Amino acid sequence: MKPPILLAAALLAIQGIAAASDRLPTIPPEKYSPEQQKAAEEFLASRKVPVFGPFEPLMHSPQVMNQARAMGDYLRYNSALGNTLSELVILITARKWTQDYEWYVHYPIALKAGIKKEVADAIAEGRRPTGMSEDEEIVYDFSTELHENKRVSDRTFDRADKRFGKKGVVDLTGINAYYTLLAMQMNVAQYQIPKDGKKLSRYPD
Repeated sequence: MKPPILLAAALLAIQGIAAASDRLPTIPPEKYSPEQQKAAEEFLASRKVPVFGPFEPLMHSPQVMNQARAMGDYLRYNSALGNTLSELVILITARKWTQDYEWYVHYPIALKAGIKKEVADAIAEGRRPTGMSEDEEIVYDFSTELHENKRVSDRTFDRADKRFGKKGVVDLTGINAYYTLLAMQMNVAQYQIPKDGKKLSRYPD
């Protein structure tokens, strides 16, 4: 059985099912092609919920959707960083891509996972948070450099390598990359947040 934090994530995701996209509209299950039906069944078997959120526009290419889901099964739930630091990475990625749905879903999950509200709010405002733990600072610096500079400095790499090991560095990079993929897909699709959601402020990233 999934931990409570993951069940909460699933419930939030289901709440977001009503979100829609005019560019890549959600495909009703009764209109799935055989390939889409197979991908949806594998998604349900893995995630225990129907296709939701960023996977809805991805269903227009079910092979891509299924591969993305499989990568997310590891990076989201089983990476070397653990759930709390993974959620920090997701918030940073959502902010860097101004991805409203990603933020809408993961902001409350991050708080429940142990990210301080003032840290999350600072990220939303585009500020470097104060009061981060050492692990959070390492993850924040690594992720921010990767998004802004398209690479990381030797100092930042060495800190991450010393703390998390090479597997951790690869996983940290992978989480940034995975949620960038989802953010790109949703931004292209113009995927909407539910009506009760609050959009991130717009500014040049």
